[in-house]
Amino acid sequence: MATASGLTLSRWRRSLRVVPQPRALAALVPSVTHVDNKSDFLGKKPHRQHPGILQLPYVRLPQALARAAQSLLLESTVSSVEEKVQTLTNYLWSRHLPIEPEELQRRAMHLEKKFLENPGSPQTEEKLHGAVLRALRRTTYHWQELSYSEELSLVYMAARLDGGFAAVSRAFHEIHTRTPQFQPQTLMDFGSGTGSVTWAAHAAWGQSLREYVCVDSSAAMLNLAEKLLKGGSESGKSYVPGVFFRQFLPVSPKVQFDVVVAAFALSELPSAADRASVLHTLWRKTSHFLVLVENGTKAGHRLLMDARDLVLKGEKKSPLDPRPGFVFAPCPHELPCPQLTASQPLACSFSQGYHPIPFSWNKKPKEEKFSMVILARGFPEDTNRWPRITQPVLRRPRHVHCHLCCPDGQMQHAVITSRRHGRDLYRCARASSWGDLLPVTTPPKSPPPEQDPPNS
Repeated sequence: MATASGLTLSRWRRSLRVVPQPRALAALVPSVTHVDNKSDFLGKKPHRQHPGILQLPYVRLPQALARAAQSLLLESTVSSVEEKVQTLTNYLWSRHLPIEPEELQRRAMHLEKKFLENPGSPQTEEKLHGAVLRALRRTTYHWQELSYSEELSLVYMAARLDGGFAAVSRAFHEIHTRTPQFQPQTLMDFGSGTGSVTWAAHAAWGQSLREYVCVDSSAAMLNLAEKLLKGGSESGKSYVPGVFFRQFLPVSPKVQFDVVVAAFALSELPSAADRASVLHTLWRKTSHFLVLVENGTKAGHRLLMDARDLVLKGEKKSPLDPRPGFVFAPCPHELPCPQLTASQPLACSFSQGYHPIPFSWNKKPKEEKFSMVILARGFPEDTNRWPRITQPVLRRPRHVHCHLCCPDGQMQHAVITSRRHGRDLYRCARASSWGDLLPVTTPPKSPPPEQDPPNS
């Protein structure tokens, strides 16, 4: 019956000269797009191990760190831990950036004008002012700086230590996989919190790293991070040697670090001016890679895109290191983010699975959704500019759906088949996942798909 219906519909279309319209997809161009094999990139490896694959299996905290976290929480006097962990997690995930003074003033003027146009508006200036303030309180996000006490630091550790470790591990894995020759010796972590960056960096480059500088304004957080390194005590031997703690950024412009990280820290700064000042300082102190990580929300992604543009377009060039910067990951370009310029903006985020700290309420594997930007000193030509897969890959019989962010700054929803694009590209696409790079070369612009002429 289905076949008969299809034939009937086909005849009906032909009789009315109806030309089938191409699907609203920007597909990779057949016979033009091909696997980037100019350097024999596969060698003897199978397609499922092509060099664009960056996915990590479920990560797990180092055993020493997990044991220390469990010990500290069990020895604490914090009550209703599970409830407090859930409350803090929800609060951090729903957190927005603070409203800038200029935007607040614009909203106030708009409300004042609206009230004055209303015949029943307050008559006196004082009453009008009060009405505007009350309306602003109802409609404006009230941002507050988090002040971490000893108890709140422990709750944050239970809520975010494992997920933060997973996100940063994924970022470090990308650097390590794509530039295996890179062996950093120094690292600085701004907004270090519980120290998950130090542990993740030690897991990635422990054989070469000799100095870790952890910067956090909270003395309680720094104290907790140091205890975790010492197995949960204040007097034990540090599991990771060469870790130093600071409450303020090092001021000397001559001091640079091979890797500089700000994970879930920029969103905690009170204004755009503060973020710009910190970013300029962090970039000046970066000799190779600057790693920025935030929650995988629209707010987190937009913050990172602003940070990316601020660094790349910054007019202040360091006389000590004049090398330009480029985006190492995830963007394969330095153009405006197509996710933000779309008619319906989306967050460019990724997911990393992890095994949580085995508390009584916390035993099933979880997924950490995060956004990241990795900036590097040098030139884009130093790295592969392959399209990035920005959504889960849909594998269907004999074809694969891939949503790609391409080097030309455009998004593509590519439907890849073996017949149209070749066996190598099809098998590479089928083996890829969300967050991987697809090792292909593409034309600058895709020509419009050919249409069959109508039957005469």
